[in-house]
Amino acid sequence: MTSGERAPVVRAGTVAKQLMFFAGGAHPALAKAITARLGVSITPQSAHTFANGESFVRFEESVRGSDAFVLHTPAAPPNTWLLQQLIMLDALKRASAEHITVIWPFYPYSRQDKKHRGREPISARLVADLLTTAGADRIITVDLHTAQAQGFFGGPVDHLLASPLLADHVRRRHRDAEIAVVAPDSGRVKLAETWADLLGGRPIAFIQHRESLHTVRPAHVVGDVRGRLCVVVDDMIDTGATMAGAARLLLAEGASDVIAAATHGVLSGDAPQRLAGSGIRHVVLTNTLPIPEHKRFPQLRVISIAPLLARAIHEVFTDGSVTRLF
Repeated sequence: MTSGERAPVVRAGTVAKQLMFFAGGAHPALAKAITARLGVSITPQSAHTFANGESFVRFEESVRGSDAFVLHTPAAPPNTWLLQQLIMLDALKRASAEHITVIWPFYPYSRQDKKHRGREPISARLVADLLTTAGADRIITVDLHTAQAQGFFGGPVDHLLASPLLADHVRRRHRDAEIAVVAPDSGRVKLAETWADLLGGRPIAFIQHRESLHTVRPAHVVGDVRGRLCVVVDDMIDTGATMAGAARLLLAEGASDVIAAATHGVLSGDAPQRLAGSGIRHVVLTNTLPIPEHKRFPQLRVISIAPLLARAIHEVFTDGSVTRLF
């Protein structure tokens, strides 16, 4: 839907559905941007933390029979926000909300989606089970670490993709550049192929790594990057070490410049300083996670995910097609 459309209520025969929007405290700017496009307000709530650290949430309006859409982004510290999300869902279920949709732009624990060795958890599955137990009927999320994680949740999962938004940003600003799309490792080659198509059939390359007992270091580039603007793509940037190492290697291999693009800006620790000093021209992220001022740096560019999420919410609420957004 466009920013001018307003559809808080839909009538199906004689039954009226009511859209109610709820937001945790982790990413208020994104919540405001989404509700502005939907033409609804954020349902007021009382929330506080007890002296021992336990969370409390109570909604100030009746939610009985509503289609509840609950936005939360498990930013740092993720465990705190995850538990608050579960408490909000439990409150909605016990207050007789008709249908509860979790809007998780960033899915926490998504990297722990399989066992690499014995006696390890599959935390991404555990998180899905927690959502189900708390009352979630549906999930809207963006760029899971691995797409098959959708199968961990028993209900519908709308897996939105940010790559068209990010690729459009790069294409409009570097229309005439000789671009190569680079996967930072062999596991992201499929993502690089998607980007190459979005950018009009660009060549791809990937970085092959050398693994030792304690470290994983970039070894060499597979593909031709000399004289090209290299766009290194990934689903998230956490410590920034992978992107910074890729940039240094690509520049050493003769790339004319490097742009890093990812959906989720985790930016842990000194990641902003590491990226700022890596030689990367731009780091392009979405705002699936909040990026506070102290984590911003001159090369950073942030694209809003709010229009995509608002359209998905509108389609779910009106029983439209979310698939056309993929």
